[in-house]
Amino acid sequence: MTNGPAPGALDQEDPMHISPHIVSDVMTHTVVAVGRDASFRDIVKLLQQWKVSALPVLEGEGRVIGVVSEADLLLKEEFRDSDPDRFTQLRRLSDLAKAGGMTAADLMSAPAVTIRPDATLAHAARVMTQRHVKRLPVVSDEGLLEGVVSRADLLKIFLRDDEEIAEEVRKEILAPLFPAAPEPVRAEVSDGVVTLTGRVGDTSLVPIVARLVRSVEGVVDVDMALSGGTRARNSG
Repeated sequence: MTNGPAPGALDQEDPMHISPHIVSDVMTHTVVAVGRDASFRDIVKLLQQWKVSALPVLEGEGRVIGVVSEADLLLKEEFRDSDPDRFTQLRRLSDLAKAGGMTAADLMSAPAVTIRPDATLAHAARVMTQRHVKRLPVVSDEGLLEGVVSRADLLKIFLRDDEEIAEEVRKEILAPLFPAAPEPVRAEVSDGVVTLTGRVGDTSLVPIVARLVRSVEGVVDVDMALSGGTRARNSG
C-alpha cells in the first residue's frame, strides 16, 4: 500500500522553503508500506520493486506499529544452516524468532523508531545515527504515517544554491549583528563554503557569527576573514 500524493523535494522557487529546517520540508510523501499479515516473499518483492531498505508496518487507519527491514529478513538466511549454541540462542533470542518468521508481524522491529514532521533535520540525523537506521517513518501526533525521511533526504539541504545561502547569511545574521560595522561585512559562498570578509568593531561577536553561519542549512564550512583580515578556519 502507499501513502500520500507525491515524493517530497526542496522547492527552491518557493521562498518559504529556501532554508528547510524541519522534516516535512524534505521527507518523501509517497511511501510503500505493508500490513501486519504481509508475507515474507511479498515484503521482499516490495523492497526490490521500490528500491528501499525497509518498510513501515501499518495497522488500522495507517498507524505505524513497526518496521521490517532487509536486516530483519536476512536473519532467515543467516540461520538457515546453522545450529547455534546455547549462549548464542540466549543472546540472540529475538533474532532467532525473526528467522522463523513468515509475516510482517513476525519479522518487524517494534515499536518503530519514528519522527514527527515538525522535528528539525538535526534531530532526525541524530536519531538515525543513535538508532542505526537509514530511514524513519514520519508520523502524526496520532501515530499515523505521513511519509518517510531517509539519509538521502536529509542531504538535500546541501543542494541549496550558493547565492540563496549568502542572502540568508546577509539578511538573517550579518545585518542584525553588524548594522554599523567600520567597513561592510560581506558574505560570499562557493560550493557551500561561506567566506566572511570585513572589519568589525566588537571582535567578541566573531565566534558567535561563525557558529550562527554554520547553523544555516546547506552550509558546508565557514572561512572567517574578519577583524583586519585575521584568518581562521572553522569547520562545520
